[in-house]
Amino acid sequence: MVIAKPQRKRGKGRRNNSRWCLLHSIREIDVVMSTTALVTGGAGFIGSHLVDKLVSRGYKVVAIDNLSSGNIKNIRHHLENPSVSFRRIDLKHHGELLKCVKEASVVFHFAANPEVRVSTVNPRVHFEENLLTTFNLLDAVRQSRNIEALVFASSSAVYGDVSELPVSEVYPHSTPINVYGAVKLAGENLLNTFAKLYGFRAVSLRFANIVGPRSRHGVIYDFVMKLKKNSGRLQILGDGTQRRSFLYVDDAVEAILKVCDSLNCSVDVYNIGNDDWISVKEIADIVTGEMGKKGIPYEMMPATTDGRGWLGDLKFMFLNISKIKGLGWKPARNSYDAVRRTVVSLISELCPEMIE
Repeated sequence: MVIAKPQRKRGKGRRNNSRWCLLHSIREIDVVMSTTALVTGGAGFIGSHLVDKLVSRGYKVVAIDNLSSGNIKNIRHHLENPSVSFRRIDLKHHGELLKCVKEASVVFHFAANPEVRVSTVNPRVHFEENLLTTFNLLDAVRQSRNIEALVFASSSAVYGDVSELPVSEVYPHSTPINVYGAVKLAGENLLNTFAKLYGFRAVSLRFANIVGPRSRHGVIYDFVMKLKKNSGRLQILGDGTQRRSFLYVDDAVEAILKVCDSLNCSVDVYNIGNDDWISVKEIADIVTGEMGKKGIPYEMMPATTDGRGWLGDLKFMFLNISKIKGLGWKPARNSYDAVRRTVVSLISELCPEMIE
């Protein structure tokens, strides 16, 4: 992100957003080389891919992660790079957080517990891991007074069950049906308030299902691991008709940076997903086909009368991505190809014995 430092008025007072300006492009390397990006969840799935791209574009990167769901292996190839600094920090505790924030001018907040189902049995996990952490980070940003912009990884779960699909960012009745979505929506509201009060730019990105190499949660990972343990049948949570869009992680990272290139207001929000969607049963067909288990029986396990996989499971979700496409971004791969490529990657990572 290439953002000019704000012009400050003499004397005390908060930053004046009207004096801020966004320079031309993230690719103007002379400015980028002096820019340090802080990536929370930097050793996680999306976060580590974002670190890869930021480094390739000349950023200095401070990656922080408590390694609860992230893995240092995801960024090991950067650890000898003087432009990358990794800090093992838990955002639930202030500790060294403020020091890290003071080193950066841009923050990408991707640290979170990604397991939606866990909130059904232990909702405190998402409060502490996904909301308390967001507040602590925002408070550090407030104290540092040097952050120009913050990008927040939100979720399509904020919408809940909707009456119209695909759903756009201006849908008026967002009512999350799980604690994960409720906490993400609360995080968006905290972010917007802090940004307006303390004078930095903020954008929330409502992601569809992001998939690709290094992913360690979600339906594709679940199917691969189940078939690795028992190749004779496949248990499917729900009735298999649940339908969602899937976006390959490379496309997601490009979308993140496209939004950063175009950030020109104090707060904003974008849906990030695909132009199509796919059912859980179709995903099962792709996984079993790629793992050489085509034709094995499926055991459907609906948790509700309408075929959801668990309480709080969104049966259908399809995002309207017209807004971000208006910036010149579009997905390079459809949902089917994103799923298939992810299955191939996960087989290589998790089941190397299957590769001839």
